[in-house]
Amino acid sequence: MTDHPRDLAALRRRLAEFAAARDWQPYHTPKNLAAALSVEAAELLEIFQWLTPEQSARVMTDPDTAHRVRDEVADVLAYLLQFCEVLGVDPLAALEAKIERNESRFPMGGADGPEG
Repeated sequence: MTDHPRDLAALRRRLAEFAAARDWQPYHTPKNLAAALSVEAAELLEIFQWLTPEQSARVMTDPDTAHRVRDEVADVLAYLLQFCEVLGVDPLAALEAKIERNESRFPMGGADGPEG
């Protein structure tokens, strides 16, 4: 693996520079990026489509499948970050706020599990 910046801001800049160098900004509308994000998430799901829960838990043990999973995770994250960039959403702040809302909505000690 090469030595690349791993912080979110640097990755967002790198994605923006990549798109700008190819004049892709006109195509990076919120609608197009949301659609692309959905497609990439579906491609990630496709890897797991017919696996049993046990097989899905071991998916990273097969090098070819693990490579596909990593590529689709990268695609999903890239489109999500580009989507956030276009709309001015701070993804980490959005996640933090959502976790805080969920902590209030779903207090600890609930016996019913996530489906409450």
